[in-house]
Amino acid sequence: MKKFSFVLLLVLALVALLMPSAAQETDYESIDPASLAGVTVDFWHNHTGFREVQLNAIVAVFNNPDVTLEEFVATQTAEIDEGQMTRLGEIIEALREVAREYNSYGIVVNASLQGSYGDIFNKMTTGIAAGGTDLPQLVVAYQNQAATYQLDEALVNIDAFVNSATWGLSAEEQADFFEAFYTSDVFPTYDNARLGFPPNRSMEVMYYNIDWLAELEAAGAVSFSGAPQTPEQFVEAACAATANPFSMTANPDVPSVGYQLSVDASRFASWTFAFGGDIFDYENGIYALNGEASVAAMEMLQGLFADGCAVEVTESFGDQTSFGQGVTLFTVGSSSGLPFYGSAVTGGYEATDNPEGFEWSVGAIPHTTAEPVQNIYGASVSIVNSTPEQELAAWLFIKYYTDPRVQAIWAVAANYFPVRASTAAELETYFADNAAYATAFDLLQFGYSEPPVANYEFVRGEISSVMAFLVQNPDEDVQAALDELNEVANANLEEMMAETGN
Repeated sequence: MKKFSFVLLLVLALVALLMPSAAQETDYESIDPASLAGVTVDFWHNHTGFREVQLNAIVAVFNNPDVTLEEFVATQTAEIDEGQMTRLGEIIEALREVAREYNSYGIVVNASLQGSYGDIFNKMTTGIAAGGTDLPQLVVAYQNQAATYQLDEALVNIDAFVNSATWGLSAEEQADFFEAFYTSDVFPTYDNARLGFPPNRSMEVMYYNIDWLAELEAAGAVSFSGAPQTPEQFVEAACAATANPFSMTANPDVPSVGYQLSVDASRFASWTFAFGGDIFDYENGIYALNGEASVAAMEMLQGLFADGCAVEVTESFGDQTSFGQGVTLFTVGSSSGLPFYGSAVTGGYEATDNPEGFEWSVGAIPHTTAEPVQNIYGASVSIVNSTPEQELAAWLFIKYYTDPRVQAIWAVAANYFPVRASTAAELETYFADNAAYATAFDLLQFGYSEPPVANYEFVRGEISSVMAFLVQNPDEDVQAALDELNEVANANLEEMMAETGN
């Protein structure tokens, strides 16, 4: 989940009080397909580098299934090397027939990089406040950002398309989406409206050093084999690693440690989920940050810090660096970091006698539940209120974008997870070449999401502050701290919803 200014959120909330409601029932079923010819959809996104070029190729084929590689490349400003040229040619050829299935109408999508998630949020809130005349028809948005836009009813409820007899998804197609991905854009504070649709997702995973764990087992320092499955095993291994440095460490001058914690609300949520709890009470529409699971998770982390078995990450991506040098046994973070962890191991060992480094992988967050509960997240795309034809055109592009064949290409391009289970059949070669990615993919069935609530970004900041305070002060009472945190979060939520009339 990404951060944005809470001040902007409050400004938008006040604007919402002054502007008329944009909500209305639109009859998409009666739209004449012929009226979609030449309809344009502006799509604001945050993708950069070669990922952006590949997205542009996906869009270009949708717009014109007969586009040639040479015609496409001529429209790009980025330098494209020979290997990338080959990849783009493969994308274009693979998607021609798919695009013909979805866009026989003549719809034109204009995809444009608009900066970071925060940049896009600022542009969106400014545009909404100005009356909405300079907004795109399709925009990348995290759930809490979409919830903020909807304070002024700026977004379309996508269920109108999903369940459409003419334009929608069949029951089988809907069931093909991973449940946690599919439900993460349904907003309980807006009568369960679907304010976004997922083209990709990431997941919190535990990164671990396979070789180091094997050493600890062989030395009798841990009582289990392989990756830890429970919090007790995680604590046991983290403290064993702190006391028994990795024999192949690339940096023996740095003390070893079992776990490096990046203080973040998503870590808090991930550990709470793993202990069988939740951070939001969906039935009553309030936060539940002080439940038994959250308390148990934070007490576990406090214990690791008190015993010297865990430390905080003190610099950007410092946990990746330490992991890559064989100094840290465990980290927890996004699956989107997989290629960066691979680079960290390669980079950490390139000057040693063992340039290939060590064997590593990812696994489920150690859990008390019978099955893992994996925190999944990622930005979706939201349809902005415009004309019925543009809204429908935006949806038809989303259908194409989330087709399993397109998803397989986008997953490789962006290193995100595809959102549909059937995409696995398209990724067999990629799985074979990327074992850790394949392992993480198998955990998607256990996905669960953080709350899609408008004030969650403010709450995320509060969670991070309390989390840091508790691990830095292991003697502090966890229950009392989380009780206060929960009170602040719910008071803020109540105030916001009262101000906007929601």
